[in-house]
Amino acid sequence: MTIRLYTSLALLSLIIFAACQQQSGTRKKTRTRDTTHYTRQDYIDQTLDSNYVNQFLTANTSYDAYDEYIRNFYRKRDFHYAWIDKNGLTEQAGNFINMMKNDAAYGIKDSSLMTPDLQQLTDTMLVSDSGLKPGDTAIPRIEMMLTAQFFAYGNKVWGGLTADSTKDLEWFIPRKKIDMESLLDSMVAKKNNAFEDDEPVNRQYILLRQQLKKLAKIATGNKWDSIRASAKSFKKGDSAEVIAQVKYRLEAFGDLPGTDSSQRFTAALDTAVRGFQDRMGIKIDGLINKSVLDALNVPVEDRIRKILLNMERLRWVPIEPVTDYILVNIPQFKMHAYEKGKLAWSANVVVGKPGANTVIFTKELRYIVFSPYWNVPPGILSKEVLPGLKRSAGSYLARQNMEIVGASGKVVAPGSINFSKYSGGNFPYVVRQKPGGKNSLGKVKFLFPNEYNIYLHDTPARYLFGENKRSFSHGCIRVSEPKHLAEWLLRDDSSWTSQKIDDLMNAGKEKFVTVKDKVPVFIVYFTAFVDHNGQLNFRDDVYGHDQKLAAALFGR
Repeated sequence: MTIRLYTSLALLSLIIFAACQQQSGTRKKTRTRDTTHYTRQDYIDQTLDSNYVNQFLTANTSYDAYDEYIRNFYRKRDFHYAWIDKNGLTEQAGNFINMMKNDAAYGIKDSSLMTPDLQQLTDTMLVSDSGLKPGDTAIPRIEMMLTAQFFAYGNKVWGGLTADSTKDLEWFIPRKKIDMESLLDSMVAKKNNAFEDDEPVNRQYILLRQQLKKLAKIATGNKWDSIRASAKSFKKGDSAEVIAQVKYRLEAFGDLPGTDSSQRFTAALDTAVRGFQDRMGIKIDGLINKSVLDALNVPVEDRIRKILLNMERLRWVPIEPVTDYILVNIPQFKMHAYEKGKLAWSANVVVGKPGANTVIFTKELRYIVFSPYWNVPPGILSKEVLPGLKRSAGSYLARQNMEIVGASGKVVAPGSINFSKYSGGNFPYVVRQKPGGKNSLGKVKFLFPNEYNIYLHDTPARYLFGENKRSFSHGCIRVSEPKHLAEWLLRDDSSWTSQKIDDLMNAGKEKFVTVKDKVPVFIVYFTAFVDHNGQLNFRDDVYGHDQKLAAALFGR
């Protein structure tokens, strides 16, 4: 609690207790005389009149959504001030005001987060060095406005600026819950720390906000034209005017140290180009080519906008777990495995192609299936499999290593089925691919049961992991290191040796294994993020989700 009274609350309790005893006629016990100077006004100046709280909330209907939270907050603290003491605004009040101003300066333009009325009142108090004057009507108003703004700010900046429902944005990870009353009580009680230290946000949010400030400075200090594209690619040892322009741009972004303005493609530039390509999700070859120039020519303002979009997504997600979990970032085409909240290893993945989007959601991984069958989903059945069966069922099934199963689970002879009668929607059988080298799921799959029928799995199409942009699947996620993932999930059981896992992956017979400790899987969509090396990364908007979110966040 930031309230600094002239006298202790303990003394106040004694005085009130003594007064009550005298009124009731009860004999009071002899106490040691306290010589501390105390006046009733000192105490009253540090508390709000409960009637004023009611009057403020009645008059300021824009805070109706937080009405009960605000009342509860003051009831629990016996209406003591949270933001003001005898010297004026507390240190924590100043921290909160600065945070709101900084957010506005770096892109959060919601005017409701720092109203002109609050701005004027706090500015007056911040420049005043005369302390508070008893009876000043601005004191309770500033107190109430700061508390109300805290709830409004927290709801938006830590909970999400866009509408409560994110389903329209195809985001099905539940939004995090924030106990704003407890958070406010904790924040105003701490001294000598900035509000940012206790923000209820994922660490990525903090990292992106730091990068946002850097880009804002670059945008202010550098006004440059686009670098003219060239049909030629440049490599280490070449000389050209465009190389000097690339150097200048990479120096501004922090990829290239120093101030080399020569036109020579140096070894340092080769390293910088490769680092920039890695950050942008471009093929890493050290060449200055069209893809590099296109990325360098993206206006800084557009990069800032993309960071703001991803900061909004980060407002929705839980604070980073401290348990084991798996995270798949769709635009990055990567899967990351975390142990006790820290990155353990990463692997390339293939995700759904546009039109067959991999869904953004979270569930718990429960099962590993070695040598799996692949049950053909309805969409693929109607578009790809049934046409083949209608042409020549027997030969098609043999080529694809498939079989047809009835409702009883028994294999049905294809000659007993009139395929011309059916489409994908009314086909009463299951077509499945048998375990083996041709199986579309490879040698192992990982199930986190969900309504979208999405899972992680191996694949025989290994060459796709060498592609730079890997959106080729029908929605499920292909993992480049499936055996490593199986070993990682089973690592706490010494009976699961590498050889045992190999044997089951190649057994040709399906085997279900229950994971002892269920592991959360987060399928996410971030087109701007800070990697484990502290580097700001950007990726293409694979499914157009950025465009939809921008319309919701920025309007036209």
